[in-house]
Amino acid sequence: MDGFSIQQFIEKCNQDGVNIPLTVSAGAGGLGKLIKGPEVNRPGLGLIGFFENFASSRIQIFGRGECAYIEALLSRKQSENLEAFFRYDIACCIYTCGKRVPESIREMADRNTVPVLATELDTTDFIRKIYSILDERFAPGIRVHGVLMEVYGMGVLILGKTSIGKSECALELIERGHRLVADDLVEIRRLAGRILIGRGPSHVPHHMEIRGLGIVNISMLFGVGAIRDKKGIQLVVQLEDWEKGKEYERTGLEEKCYDILGIGVPTVEVPIAPVRNVPVIIEVAAMNQRLKKLGFHAAREFDRKLKQILRNPDALSDEDDSFL
Repeated sequence: MDGFSIQQFIEKCNQDGVNIPLTVSAGAGGLGKLIKGPEVNRPGLGLIGFFENFASSRIQIFGRGECAYIEALLSRKQSENLEAFFRYDIACCIYTCGKRVPESIREMADRNTVPVLATELDTTDFIRKIYSILDERFAPGIRVHGVLMEVYGMGVLILGKTSIGKSECALELIERGHRLVADDLVEIRRLAGRILIGRGPSHVPHHMEIRGLGIVNISMLFGVGAIRDKKGIQLVVQLEDWEKGKEYERTGLEEKCYDILGIGVPTVEVPIAPVRNVPVIIEVAAMNQRLKKLGFHAAREFDRKLKQILRNPDALSDEDDSFL
């Protein structure tokens, strides 16, 4: 995404549940300016007149130190550096810690249409909170056709060709107590470099299409406990038609990954056949992946014990004998 306006940024910060109070102190004519990246800047060098490599297009954060220096300059009537600062094409300036915006700064901001905002939050707390907003807004993203479920706490992305039964499988998982995140269209973003977060379209969340039945609202049918707004993706399940003669994974020693935005996500291929209970298989796959994250790999442990027995069958303990 190319960016979003200062006005949109303010509205997002002031939303219920976000709780980042922001008010406009000056430069209201520039609220249509775009924020073009997730980075912010503490403009200490710019305030003293050093503008080489000045990141002027970023949000400029004025904390206690910057505010004290500005007040010192204004008290000595030394505003040349400040005038030069506000002539740059700045996205916006934000006063933190409840600091008052001086009248001279307001005049410079209005003259150059640079929005100046203010918040009561401490500088560090404010930057931490807006970083999550900016990071999510500018994170690389894709859309995939599939179903995203939370199964035993694991984010499971179910993929497969059209009409293979992804939604029906997800419906069975919901009936078994698991939660739907998105059906048919999953929006995925890569946050903090390595975290994949999936969600459904914001305008029609938590709806599901069941062929022969139509569109159903999962939250209305099963209650709010059956849905989630978003979830990290930790496992990909690929459904496919059973192909006679094809060799499918039998031991689990070979681990496969599915590439999403440059990140390899553990994946399992589940062939569909009339006698197979696919929702139960997905449950087991999710639990098995949880065990792997905790450091226990069942297939490798089985392989280790088997090799140990083959090397020295006479040294079997009672426990190992029961293993056979």
